[in-house]
Amino acid sequence: MKQGLSLRVSQHLALTPQLQQSIRLLQLSTLELGQEVEQMLDENPFLELQDDQAERESFGLERADTTVSLGDHLSEAAAEPSYSASTDAPSSASSAGDDEDSAATSTAEVPSWEGDGSTETTPDDGEWGGDAPAKNHQVDDDPSDATEWARSGDTLQSFLHRQAAGLRLNAEDSAALRFLIESLNDDGYLADPLTELAQSLGPADEEQLHALLHHFTVALGILHSFEPVGVGARDLGECLRLQIGHALHTAAAPHGGCERTEVLQVALAICRQPLDLLARRDIKRLVHAGVGSDARVREAIALIARLEPKPGRRFVDVERNIVVPDVLVVPIGKVGGSPKFRVQLNPDVMPRLKVHDIYANVLRNHKASSSHAGLQQRLQEARWFIKNIQQRFDTILRVSTAIVDRQKNFFTHGELAMRPLVLREIADELGLHESTISRVTTAKYMATPFGTFELKYFFGSGLGTESGGNASSTAVRALIKQFIASESSKKPLSDNQISDMLKEQGIECARRTVAKYREGLKIAPASLRKAL
Repeated sequence: MKQGLSLRVSQHLALTPQLQQSIRLLQLSTLELGQEVEQMLDENPFLELQDDQAERESFGLERADTTVSLGDHLSEAAAEPSYSASTDAPSSASSAGDDEDSAATSTAEVPSWEGDGSTETTPDDGEWGGDAPAKNHQVDDDPSDATEWARSGDTLQSFLHRQAAGLRLNAEDSAALRFLIESLNDDGYLADPLTELAQSLGPADEEQLHALLHHFTVALGILHSFEPVGVGARDLGECLRLQIGHALHTAAAPHGGCERTEVLQVALAICRQPLDLLARRDIKRLVHAGVGSDARVREAIALIARLEPKPGRRFVDVERNIVVPDVLVVPIGKVGGSPKFRVQLNPDVMPRLKVHDIYANVLRNHKASSSHAGLQQRLQEARWFIKNIQQRFDTILRVSTAIVDRQKNFFTHGELAMRPLVLREIADELGLHESTISRVTTAKYMATPFGTFELKYFFGSGLGTESGGNASSTAVRALIKQFIASESSKKPLSDNQISDMLKEQGIECARRTVAKYREGLKIAPASLRKAL
């Protein structure tokens, strides 16, 4: 083998720490961004939340990391941050979006936050953060606020513990009951078998294990008698049987009604059969199984449909299901007969950050010392973090404004007026990469006159029409939902019938496509929508 030297020229893209952070912040949701800000506030001493409105730079973000002389000062103060959907994309965002998915970076190197290579600090670090408004921490005294109600609301465990406190039990059964209550999931089910729960306590021998199982069995029987009825069930079938059993006990009282008791007994027998028969409403097989007559089975199925499959549902913390919009779309009147909308960022989700003035001034006075190089890098890191947050919200606003411009009919007439839209259209309009638009529209929400929607909701493929145009898949879904809402419960529409109705509207939609859209809307097939 002959050895030799050779030269080879190649190109590769290495993302700087600043661009990596910009890309990561862009794809974070509002909750994740808040956590990231809290972490940075804990780790970086040069970052702090500002209470008063800070001054802003007159030269813009594109020169944010350039060297500033001691004589440079800001020309004016900003009363409120102004975010506009500028059509000029920041160069760093564009370059990051073009090749971000194929770029490889070296994690062995220590990240450098020196920006353009300058290590000199700016004379006034109060300018850092003027474009990142603070989260509004004003307290809302409205008692009807859903989140406040959820915080003050009762939990399933505390509700059950209060019921257990009114019982006279020995110490072992009381402890077992408390253990089972704390083992319930949010739906009120006991997901783990009693044997596993007993083994998790680490019994010394088989005798102790059997004793634990005995106490758990007794405690489970007590738990099944608590409100809400059905709590502590191991599966859906047991949950339904507990509720029917409670109703049977009530029906057995005087004036309970023999006919109702018979229907409840049939319902109990149905719940002892495989639940897939109930799910398919297979009346013939249930009658053949001997649970009751055809009429009684129909009545029993209708009764079961009114039961609560998740006993702990009303105790679930509703705050976890609340979506905080990133963008607000507000109608502001009409211009030339057509409605006009204002697109703005939600100030409640925008962190107002700034560089700590005192620490930055102290570092500035000792900048000649080489021992403070690490602190200077942390200061530059704080500046870049503020800049990237500002750039994140600017990109979100630009994309949202472009969406509103292209979907004006939706904001006027609703989802039936949605037009086809793909990510590339917005990317080409804004000069960004398609993957950047995908990151912006993921886990970001927009509050509209018709509700709050994820930004991805406004994108959809198109279906051909007789006129040669395209109809948005979102509008077709809304039309299918409208057809089904107005159908007769005795003769529900089949997928074929819905396909024919869409063709009458000039929309070419095959039966399989209708079935896919119907399943996406979580609408049962015609056989299950038919009234018994």
